[in-house]
Amino acid sequence: MSDTIKVGDYIVVKRQKYTKLQKFTNLDTVVHLGKDQIELRHADNQPYHTTFQLVPKEGRNKRLFTLDPVQTVSEIRNLKELLIKESGTDNRNIVDDRSTQGLSAEEILKLREECESSSEVIGKLVENSKSFAAKTEYSQEKYLKRKEKKYFEYVEIRRPSIRLIADVYWRLDADKVMGVRFDTLSQIISYSGVCGIGRFLLYESGTNGLLPAAFINSIGAETEAKLVHMHPGNVAQKQAIQAMNFKPEQLNRCISVNLYSVLRHFYQEGKAEVSEPSTPSEEPKMEEEVTKDDNVDQMPSSRSWTKRRNQLKKQSWELENAAAVELMKEKFDALVIIAKEHPYNIIKALLPFVKPSRPVVVFNTTKEILLECYMDLKSSASVTYLRVTSNWMRNLQILPNRTHPDVVMSGNSGYLLTGYTIQ
Repeated sequence: MSDTIKVGDYIVVKRQKYTKLQKFTNLDTVVHLGKDQIELRHADNQPYHTTFQLVPKEGRNKRLFTLDPVQTVSEIRNLKELLIKESGTDNRNIVDDRSTQGLSAEEILKLREECESSSEVIGKLVENSKSFAAKTEYSQEKYLKRKEKKYFEYVEIRRPSIRLIADVYWRLDADKVMGVRFDTLSQIISYSGVCGIGRFLLYESGTNGLLPAAFINSIGAETEAKLVHMHPGNVAQKQAIQAMNFKPEQLNRCISVNLYSVLRHFYQEGKAEVSEPSTPSEEPKMEEEVTKDDNVDQMPSSRSWTKRRNQLKKQSWELENAAAVELMKEKFDALVIIAKEHPYNIIKALLPFVKPSRPVVVFNTTKEILLECYMDLKSSASVTYLRVTSNWMRNLQILPNRTHPDVVMSGNSGYLLTGYTIQ
């Protein structure tokens, strides 16, 4: 894995607390951060975690920027100590309209081009504000934070990681990853015991490839472990796998197959093995017939060879099914199921392929479905030490005299059913 940014890689663009996953398709790639458009041409061959300054590009588009790598960042100074000199008691007499700011929009854009740092721009805005001194100290801090977020002129390009991708997907739309928060993802990996040794079976439907990407990352590079990734559709979701920029060696040890197709292949192959072989007398004796008559037409034999050659040419999904079947015969060291549908039939179908005393982890967004699976597995006595758990996580704001939980947060990230197989 390269330590420098290359064309074709996925990157994470970070601006203060905001992160965005972007593919660096070509040198003309432009990433959109809010209303700002940033050209990524100058990021090529730069090391990851490099900080770039946003340089306005000349032209009609005032929101188009190019990147300039910097060694030392002139960070925004403590604006609270520099700019808050006096504060009002309340905001009842403040009229919030455009007349309170003495600078026009054109003058502010000119300031952004002339000033060397965001601190200078924000300082000019405060100096020309008629209502800033009359606001309360709390309102002044909010005003400075809002302006700091708007005029911050540095971005950092980072290498994608499971934590960053999980946070980006969760922030954009939690339903696209089935509500799997990062703390729940870590619990799934911990319960399943994924490591660089063994064979692991994963069924997932609807996480944009986040779960298989996390498993491949936990397995690591140049290890002996293998992963069979089962899915319900024709093509597996691999967005997160592609975003991680894994080596080909790691990707080759992840076999993605359709659940129903590979099960049909497995049981049909088993029936073919137990069927009786044909007797030698039934086999055609082509050599004897050819030697009897030298004038025999050779076209039938060439046609049969072409037909045999076409049969040998298998499609990629057939080869993956065959590779998965071989691993299913040897059985797996863990079973993980993250399904939108009711998981019990999937558990029942895949449980025979798991070795004894191995972990089983099932994720679902509703507790009642897992309780049904809990009772069924309990009565079948195929899994022991069954537990249904849920993570409880709260984000807290830590500020002087204003420490409290965040106003908007996720209350739940699904439930886990865990246990261990027995003979």
